[in-house]
Amino acid sequence: MKNLKEHISGKLFQVISQVCDEMGVKAFVIGGFVRDILLKRESKDIDIVVVGSGIEVAGHIAKKLGRGTDVKFYGQFGTAMLRFKDMEVEFVGARKESYHHYSRKPMVEDGTLVDDQNRRDFTINTLAISLNQLTFGDLVDPFGGELDIQRKILRTPLDPDITYSDDPLRMMRAIRFASQLGFIIEKQSLDAITRNKNRIKIVSEERITDELNKIILSEKPSVGFILMFDTGLLHHIFPQMVALQGVETVHGKSHKDNFYHTLEVLDNLARKSDDLYLRWAAILHDIAKPATKKFDPVQGWTFHGHEFRGAKMVPVIFKNLRMSQNEKMKFVQKLVLLHLRPIVLAQEIVTDSAVRRLLFDAGDDIDSLMTLCDADITSKNDYKVKKYRDNFQLVRRKLKEIEAKDNIRNWQPPVSGDIIIQVFGINPGIEVGIIKTAIREAILDGVIGNNFAEAYQLMKSEGFKLGLKVNTEVNEPTTVKTNGPVPLASCDEINQ
Repeated sequence: MKNLKEHISGKLFQVISQVCDEMGVKAFVIGGFVRDILLKRESKDIDIVVVGSGIEVAGHIAKKLGRGTDVKFYGQFGTAMLRFKDMEVEFVGARKESYHHYSRKPMVEDGTLVDDQNRRDFTINTLAISLNQLTFGDLVDPFGGELDIQRKILRTPLDPDITYSDDPLRMMRAIRFASQLGFIIEKQSLDAITRNKNRIKIVSEERITDELNKIILSEKPSVGFILMFDTGLLHHIFPQMVALQGVETVHGKSHKDNFYHTLEVLDNLARKSDDLYLRWAAILHDIAKPATKKFDPVQGWTFHGHEFRGAKMVPVIFKNLRMSQNEKMKFVQKLVLLHLRPIVLAQEIVTDSAVRRLLFDAGDDIDSLMTLCDADITSKNDYKVKKYRDNFQLVRRKLKEIEAKDNIRNWQPPVSGDIIIQVFGINPGIEVGIIKTAIREAILDGVIGNNFAEAYQLMKSEGFKLGLKVNTEVNEPTTVKTNGPVPLASCDEINQ
């Protein structure tokens, strides 16, 4: 039997061993911490299973460790959480579980170590290391979990149909581990996920989304999405994405499979960024293509307006997945809305005006937008890919040049609404908006510079066109006054 003493040689484990021997109880470190030792991965979340009262043992250990140790007790769950240095240690009594068909919350009773290992999700998480002095460091592996780690296989310790039906979230966890660790789900287990996919309905959306986000953050997220699609889980948890799948052909003209294109974009982006919400923008950038798909005899397949329709879908999808309707959601929405703009620029002659408008609309998210659009180049035509990438470099250079020269990012109007009201002696109203819009458009088109002097002169000119007269009692301002950033009208309209 393998001995893993060198991995549990620290003060924490020595104290646990001493206290448990003194109390006459058996204790084991179990689950993910042991798995990660064998995978040579760092882990600071430690689960200790005690054949007895986990709460009582944790209390004694906290006293022994002394100052700087924080422990909390959760009597209703029979668990205790101990914080020692940078480690989180959960203590629980060994238990066995049984389930009602309509709930994933188990009925729990005291059990043995074997009972506790039987109730776990996968063989790689049943591994336990003894902490008692006589057997300190011995690996307890009744289901061959160590061999499964070596073979990179995910299996359930018991009948997979029972394991997944009892707690359907385990189906998502299986796919998450496959995606994160590069493991293969054993065929019997994979078939059981397909058979039990409908059971996912009894799991809260928050728990599902938590696993989904972990899949999205894995090194190659497409692995998890393909498994979810093939087993039918994705159809239940994210039907809008399933709708992207498929190719339609009319008169010999076909469009690409937007599901697999989206996964290719997601994997491309995952190599560039570990930002969860930038990855969500990759997932949702073409989400409205099924709703906007049309066949034109001349052009072939079109998806006109899918960026606008997609931006409107973002809050709905986030709400369905119980994700926060916050600035992160608005970031994803903005990128979905703007994702075609840099690509269009890369196809055409890049004008200063077009670059100013892109900077104005994207603001501080311009770098994220360019990263997304770069990942969106997925053509199998090498010449076309090279052409796009070369043009993208031109767009990037132009963005830097225009920003340095015109300071458009997060633009603030050089002439505020208050100044317009004072100069013309008018009340707030439509004229103020017309003048501000004229100034903004003139700056973005390069007609005037992004400065107070030129904007002020244009303000007077536009006022005269509207029949307004300068209030002679007001001294002409000589300093810049602003009302803060101009909101993105297009995004505001989408949120209404």
